[in-house]
Amino acid sequence: MPLSYPKAFAGNFLGNAPLWYKFTILLFLVANPILLDAYGPFITGWILIGEFIFTLAMALKCYPLPAGGLLAVEAVFIGLAKPETVYKEALANFEVILLLIFMVAGIYFMKDFLRFTFTRILVKVQSKTKISLLFSFAGAFLSAFLDALTVTAVIIAVAYGFYEIYHRYVSGKGSSDAVHDLTSDLALKEKEQADLKQFRCFLRNLMMHGAVGTALGGVCTLVGEPQNLLIGSVMGWHFADFFLMVAPVSMPVLVVGLGTCYLVEKKKWFTYGCELPGNIRSHLLETAMQMEAKRGNKGKVKLAVQALAGIWLIVALAFHLAAVGLIGLSVIIFLTALNGITEEHQIGHAFEEALPFTALLVVFFAVVAVIHEQHLFAPVINYVFSLQGHAQLAAYYIANGLLSAISDNVFVATVYVSETKMNFIKIMDAIPNIGMTGEELMKKLTDPNLVRADVLAALPADAAAKAYEVIHHLDKLAVSINTGTNIPSVATPNGQAAFLFLLTSALAPVIRLSYGRMVWLALPYTISMSLTGLAATYLFL
Repeated sequence: MPLSYPKAFAGNFLGNAPLWYKFTILLFLVANPILLDAYGPFITGWILIGEFIFTLAMALKCYPLPAGGLLAVEAVFIGLAKPETVYKEALANFEVILLLIFMVAGIYFMKDFLRFTFTRILVKVQSKTKISLLFSFAGAFLSAFLDALTVTAVIIAVAYGFYEIYHRYVSGKGSSDAVHDLTSDLALKEKEQADLKQFRCFLRNLMMHGAVGTALGGVCTLVGEPQNLLIGSVMGWHFADFFLMVAPVSMPVLVVGLGTCYLVEKKKWFTYGCELPGNIRSHLLETAMQMEAKRGNKGKVKLAVQALAGIWLIVALAFHLAAVGLIGLSVIIFLTALNGITEEHQIGHAFEEALPFTALLVVFFAVVAVIHEQHLFAPVINYVFSLQGHAQLAAYYIANGLLSAISDNVFVATVYVSETKMNFIKIMDAIPNIGMTGEELMKKLTDPNLVRADVLAALPADAAAKAYEVIHHLDKLAVSINTGTNIPSVATPNGQAAFLFLLTSALAPVIRLSYGRMVWLALPYTISMSLTGLAATYLFL
C-alpha cells in the first residue's frame, strides 16, 4: 500500500535524520516568527543562534546545511537580516570561499603522494612511539600548508586500505570478493581475533595522533584552517605575518602537543600504546612492496610531479604570489595537465569534499548578518571590553574555546572577529585629529596592500600613537580568537571538521571508534594543549 502524502513528506523531510530531530527543527521554524512578534528581534536572534548551534552539535544526526540553512533562510524571510547584508558578508569573505573551492580540490590531486608518505611511515618504522610522533608531525606539517580535511582523508584511506587487506587475508577472502563485512570477526580463530583487536587499537591511536596533528599544524598558518584565512583577511595579514602573529601561542602548543603524543604512548595512558602485531606488520610490508612494484615508471613520475606541486604550493604561499584560492587553482591546472587527468568527471570528484562545507559557510554568514543587524553580541563584547590587558585576551581565548568545542570553530571565529573589528572601528572614531572616519582608518590599517607604518606616519603624532595602540591590541585579540577556536576545539568532534570527518568515515565503525571513545582519546591533548594555549595567550601576547 502506497504511503499517504503526509507520511511521504515526513519521510523525505531531512531524509534519514531521527524523527525527534525532524520535529525539533519544525518546532524551531514554527516558533521563530511567533517569538519575533512576542519578544522582538533581540531575544529571537539569540534563540536563533542557539537553534543554529544545535544543528552544528547534532552534525552526526544530519549534516548542518539543510536544517541550519532552513533556519537561516527563515531568519532573512522574517526580517532578522537583509539579503543584501548576507551578500555583503559573503563578498567580504570571498577569499575564504575561493580557498575552500580551489585549495581543497587542488590537494585532492596530491593524494597519491600523501598516501605514499603515510604508507612509508606505517610500514617502514617499527617503533610505535616513533610512528605516532611521525604521524602527528606529518599531519601538523602538511596541514600547515594543505587542507586538514584532505590530510585526514588520506590517513583514513591508508588505514582503511591496510585493515581491509589484512582482514580479507585472515578471513580467507580474496580482493576480488565483492561482499565482505570488515566489522565482523566471527569467521576468525581466537588468535586472529586477538591480533585484529590489537590492530584496531593501534589504528585508533594513529588516527587520533594524526587528527590532533592536523589541529597542531592548522593553527599555525594562514591556510591551516578556514577560519585562519577568514581572520587573516579581516586583519590584512599575509602568510608570513599570520605565522609570526600566532607563533607565541602556536609554537608552545605544538611542542606540548608532540610531547603529549610521546608521553601517552610511553605511559600507555588513555588506551594509547597499542603495538602492531608482528605477523600483521610482515603482511602489510609485503603488500606495500607489491603495490610499489606495480606502480612502474608512470606512477613514479606522477608522484614526482605531485611532490613538485607541493613545493610550488609552499613557495607560492610563503611569498604570497597570489590569493590563496588562485594558488590552489594553479595546483589543479598543473596536476591535471601533467598527470593526464583530462576528463570532466575525473576533475569533478575533487570538488565533492569542499562544496558542501562552502555552502554551509555562506549559511554561517547569514547568521552573522543577523548578529550584526540586531547587535546581538553587544552585551558580550561590552563585558569583555570591561576587562583589562591580559585578562581580556584570556577571556577571549576561553569564550572562543568553549563555544568551538560544542559548535563549529569557523562559525565562532566568523562571529567574534567581525564583531570585535566593528567595535574597534568605534574606538578609532573616537581618536581626535585622524582626518578621516574610524572605518576609513581601519580599512587602511588592515589593507594587505598597504604598509601599516606608512599609514600611521601620515597621521599627527598623538593620533598615530593612539591608532597604533588600538590596532596592536586588535591584533592580539585576533590571535586569541584564532588560537581559541583552533586549540580547545579538539575536545569533541563537533569543533574540528577533521575529527568529525574521521568519526563519520567508513573507517570509524571498522576500528570501533565511537564518539565517546574519540572524546576520551582526545582528552589528554585537550587538557595539555588548551592549558598551554591559555598560558601562552596570557603570558606571551
